[in-house]
Amino acid sequence: MSNEVWKEFEDNMISHSAAHYLMTIHELLESNGYARVTDIAKRLNITRGSCSISLKPLKKKALVLEDENKFLKLSPEGMRIAEMIERNDELLEKWFKSVLGIDPEQAEVDACKIEHLLSIESSIALGNFIDCWEKDSKNVKAFKKEFEKFKEDCEHCVEDCSVCQNVCIVEHGQSVDIAGKK
Repeated sequence: MSNEVWKEFEDNMISHSAAHYLMTIHELLESNGYARVTDIAKRLNITRGSCSISLKPLKKKALVLEDENKFLKLSPEGMRIAEMIERNDELLEKWFKSVLGIDPEQAEVDACKIEHLLSIESSIALGNFIDCWEKDSKNVKAFKKEFEKFKEDCEHCVEDCSVCQNVCIVEHGQSVDIAGKK
C-alpha cells in the first residue's frame, strides 16, 4: 500500500453514520411516503437532537432536503448514493455468505462496515463475480470445487499458511477482532 492511499479513506463523500441516515430516509420514504427527524431518530434509536445535528452536514451537501413542513427527502444525488450503498450492502452480504461461506449474522455486520466505502469499479466487479458464481456452468462448478479445498481448518502453523503468513489470524482473532473489540 502506498503511503498516501490510507488518506483516501478521509476523502469519502460520506461517513458510515451518514450512509445510514441516507438509507434510513430512503427506507422511510419507501415504506411511509415521508420522513421526519422524529422517524429517523426512532428508527436509528437515537435522540431527535442528535439526529438533527447529524443531518446538518447532509443538508449542507444538498443530499437531504427539508420542506417548510419539516418533511425530509433525498436529493437526486442523495437518492443515488443511498441506492448505491444499499446495493453494495446486498452484494457484499451475498459475497460473504454465498461465496466465502461466512455466517449470515457476521456477513451482515461485515457488509455494513464497508458498504459505503466501495468504489463503483469494485461494486461492478463484485456484481459480475457474483453473477458468474451463480451460473450453473461446468467451469463454475469446477472452480467452486477447487475453492472448497481452500476452506480447510487452520492448523495454526504460520509457516505453511498462505493466508496467515506471519501471524495466525485465527488464534489472534479469537480474543480480539481487527477493530480492537473483545
